[in-house]
Amino acid sequence: MQRCDRCSALRWQPAPICPECLAPGGTWVDLSGEGEVWSYAVYHRAMNPAFKDSVPYTVAQVQLREGPRMVGEVAGANSVQIGQQVRAVFEPLTPEVTVVRWTPAEGE
Repeated sequence: MQRCDRCSALRWQPAPICPECLAPGGTWVDLSGEGEVWSYAVYHRAMNPAFKDSVPYTVAQVQLREGPRMVGEVAGANSVQIGQQVRAVFEPLTPEVTVVRWTPAEGE
């Protein structure tokens, strides 16, 4: 994720300037990849033809341990709950594109 060089705010999605202090630039930093489900929706109808073979699928907004929120599919989730602990897994779709999916954290 990007961190502002001036105010240290984390930002997602990446941007050329910090939305907090308007400073240009930023540095890419590694995060824990851990968070908790803040909200979710179960899709019973594909919102795009590319997902027609995946329904039903769950998409969650995850509050990262470090603060920002990200959205992504919850991989292999039969039931998701608000507050559930999850961790990021990265799935390459093409050599240029990798998506973040969420999976229940150990012990969940």
